[in-house]
Amino acid sequence: MAEQKQFVASDEAKGQAKQLRLFAMLAWIVAIAGEIYAILKLIRNDKLTWLIVAIVVILILAIVGSMLWKKANRLDPASEKDKTKFFIQNQLGAIMGVLAFLPLVIFILTNKNIDGKTKGIAGAVAAVALVVAGITGYDFNPPSIEKYTQQINEQTDVIRNLNNGVDLVYWTNQGNKYHLFEDCQHIKGREIHSGTVKEAWEARRIGDSELCLTCKKRAEKAQAGSTETAPVQTPQPVEQE
Repeated sequence: MAEQKQFVASDEAKGQAKQLRLFAMLAWIVAIAGEIYAILKLIRNDKLTWLIVAIVVILILAIVGSMLWKKANRLDPASEKDKTKFFIQNQLGAIMGVLAFLPLVIFILTNKNIDGKTKGIAGAVAAVALVVAGITGYDFNPPSIEKYTQQINEQTDVIRNLNNGVDLVYWTNQGNKYHLFEDCQHIKGREIHSGTVKEAWEARRIGDSELCLTCKKRAEKAQAGSTETAPVQTPQPVEQE
């Protein structure tokens, strides 16, 4: 049995993930600060337009934060062994999205100083924004060290089967594909790196990676051709003594 390879995020990937998480937290902090301002200053009949504008801005900040956080998780995923940490790290975008709007919705609906029309419009807009922020922040396919490890080992087996038992692929700094052939049309004229499937995953710092379909078809065609052209061994008559 081939040695199982464990995914380990590179130092570069961890550094980039840290930066993305800092920017995500900054976006969420500004969003919540905007929510507090809206609660204190904008829940008024004569401020309805500005309140809606504030809700839209808060929603944009919440979504941007969630996108950055998800990207960071794909660069430096959590382990499934600690269930609580795994859930919080992967679903923090949804949690922060709800926090950015739930108090605002409650204050709008319970405020006695605004009329029914303002309460209905502002409450509906804020509620929709809460749902959108929660859904876009939720990760329906969260990455994990275990998941990446499984994918790497499965893909390594595929590469060895297509490449005469050799775990060697090529990749560039763009995209999420690695290649079996250095002269593949999709990477011509670019800076090309080579190494194992595991190294391709860890070096390119983009999360999930996969084999180029063009290279896969080319390798399968080459295998089929070598099989078809192989000499047929005909049995030789046995000489009688």
